[in-house]
Order: sequence, then C-alpha cells, then structure tokens
Amino acid sequence: MTYLEIVNAVLRKLREDEVTVVQENDYSKLIGDFVNDALNSVEAAWDWSSLRQVIDLTTFDNQKTYSLTDFGIRGELMSLYNVSEKQEITQRTKAYIKDKHYKDPDNTTGKPRYFAFDGTDVNNDTQVTFYPTPNDTYQLEANVVLRDQRLVNDADTTKLPTQPIIQLAFAYALRERGETGGQGAMEQVVIAQTDLANAIALDAGNNSGELVFDVQ
Repeated sequence: MTYLEIVNAVLRKLREDEVTVVQENDYSKLIGDFVNDALNSVEAAWDWSSLRQVIDLTTFDNQKTYSLTDFGIRGELMSLYNVSEKQEITQRTKAYIKDKHYKDPDNTTGKPRYFAFDGTDVNNDTQVTFYPTPNDTYQLEANVVLRDQRLVNDADTTKLPTQPIIQLAFAYALRERGETGGQGAMEQVVIAQTDLANAIALDAGNNSGELVFDVQ
C-alpha cells in the first residue's frame, strides 16, 4: 500500500472523507503524522526480514574507525564478517577496544578480530572501531536491520506489514479525538498489538533458527 492508501484506510475507520493527497487538509496531515509514528513503532518491534540488508565495508591500512553508510542511528548490526579471512568479527565494548590499544601497543595492527560502536559521523551514521587496527585491505560484510524509514510522498511505500501500521495509527487518532462509533483508544491499542504480534509470528517463521539457542 502507498502512503496515501494507508492514510485513507485510517480516515475511513474514523468515518472521515478520503483525500486525494495526504497534504489535502490539516486533519489528513495529522493522520499522516500518526501513520509515520505507527510505522516507527512497528519498525522497532522486530528484526523484520524485509528490513535486513548487507552493508559492504572495505578496510584500509592503519585506519581503525569506519562508518556504516545509510545505517543511521536506529539501525541494528546483527553480525559483522570478515569475508577476506572467512572469520566473524566479535563485538566488544568501546572501553575494551581502547584498553587493548593502550595495554598492548606492539600488537595494535593486524587482522581485525573485534569491533565496538563508536559514535556517529557527520551524516549521522553509526561508526565502528576495530581491534586490531586493520593492517591491510579486508572486505567486510555487515548484516544489518535498517529502520530509518519515513513516508513523505503520496506514492511512498513501506516493506513492513501495513495492517498493524493502520491499526496503530487508528489508535493514535482515537486517543487524539476520543472514541469513534463507541470504540475507544485503549480497545483499539489491543487490536493493534494483536495484529502486530501476528505479523511478527509470521515473519519469525522465516527466521526460526534465530529463536533457538545452543548450549555451548
């Protein structure tokens, strides 16, 4: 569904007239804001298969910090893999990385084995720092979940399931204006949460191995 179609779906539930563009009037603009609020909530609720991507990184000699392009500040790094060396790079704390650099200055360069999150760059993308500092060109693969989506244009679409977005945006609208047709905001929140739980359960079935933990 497009942004406009989602907004109109919410307007129908509110017994309001549909619009031809999201920005048609003040109320449709407000519903558009609720739709984006609902989208952000649904995004954050689960590591959706549709939001999973791979970010390729290339290291350079003696450069320890790198940006995850388009990762933003709401993304999630699920794993980081050194393709060149066929090894997974393990996450540590920033304090651990600094401690290793300070306490073992003779071995601070080499094949990167650990990484830590290290703030953001000028584009507001998350950065990672490696230990040891790469001593060569290595091809890395970051498996991520990207969550910085916002619907702006009428024809914009989302990869997320739209039913929980519609139901949650409807709940936000009910909370703002009061009940509609005898239906209150709290009742609608329960409906939205049920639809969201069902959507997560369906998507989780495609990644069932992630919900199984092996005892080492």
